[in-house]
Amino acid sequence: MSHMEITNRQLGWKPFFQNQITLDELDICFPARISKIYRTRVVIWSESGKQDVDIGLFSEIRNIAVGDWLLMPHNDERPLRILERQSELRRKAAGNRVERQLIASNVDTLFIVTSCNQDFNESRIERFLVLAAEANIRPVIVLTKADLVDDPEQFKTTAKELYQNIDIEYVDARTPDSVEPLKRWCGEGETVVLVGSSGVGKSTLINSLADAQQKTLNIREDDDKGRHATTSRSLHLLKGGGLFIDTPGIRELQLTESEKGIEDTFDDVVRYFGQCKFRNCQHTVEQGCAILAAIDAKELDIRRWHSYLKLQEEQKNINKTLAERRDADHKLGKFYKSEKKLVKRRKKR
Repeated sequence: MSHMEITNRQLGWKPFFQNQITLDELDICFPARISKIYRTRVVIWSESGKQDVDIGLFSEIRNIAVGDWLLMPHNDERPLRILERQSELRRKAAGNRVERQLIASNVDTLFIVTSCNQDFNESRIERFLVLAAEANIRPVIVLTKADLVDDPEQFKTTAKELYQNIDIEYVDARTPDSVEPLKRWCGEGETVVLVGSSGVGKSTLINSLADAQQKTLNIREDDDKGRHATTSRSLHLLKGGGLFIDTPGIRELQLTESEKGIEDTFDDVVRYFGQCKFRNCQHTVEQGCAILAAIDAKELDIRRWHSYLKLQEEQKNINKTLAERRDADHKLGKFYKSEKKLVKRRKKR
């Protein structure tokens, strides 16, 4: 175990976690936080220092995430248990199956990093906003590379329309003074996650805020798209006492079950529901449709409406797939039970 001088409070320890530990457990265990997950080992941080734990010692390997708090016995390397999470970021894993992939846990703020160039995409930002709203995490939009465009204010104006009272900051990720406004969300024990496409400056941003040297890569000039500098999630200590969890570049974010997050993010759409002339209005060509009237009056952006519909359609497909899986599991369970009964009857003969 390597030595590092840090307190639980600096690592993000809060009463929410303290209340989950019994007095008996306090005598034999200490809290530790996962800072990185490798193929064969997990790196944890605690007041005792930095420690590597064999990943095989975790009972549920697929259900651990960077940011998790563990209870570690003083005389054993096997974690006693993972504490209940205050928040968790999840997305749909790659592929056709509906598998949830943990991004990070116990996060306070989500920095949605996008650059003022071709990377700026309203629909993608909305997906990150839904992700934050579903997890009840505070979102902040961070606009990078504003110095490369003639009118960066247009990007801020557009971003403001995506979420009510959203905080937006311009930064030059290379300059520590420029990232100073972000530090108000990075106080002692506060955990921030950075998400965004490759090449938007996340790693450079971390270098300006944290005592870490992330590898950086230049963007390709022909399309403004960068390459992945970060290939795995990791926890970083900040100079101001907070913590960052960096993530690999995410260009296409697929959501899991996010009905609440969608409703919260698209409150400008949802407020018109129930105002149509007919209760079964499909919001397509019907007379007296409040949605269509709002679009015609320029009170509702048609792009926002289409974006809402697309996300809701994805939710229907996810729920359908989950229902089909539950039905398949139920049938498989019944099959196993019938087979066991059949085996028992054969043994009695």
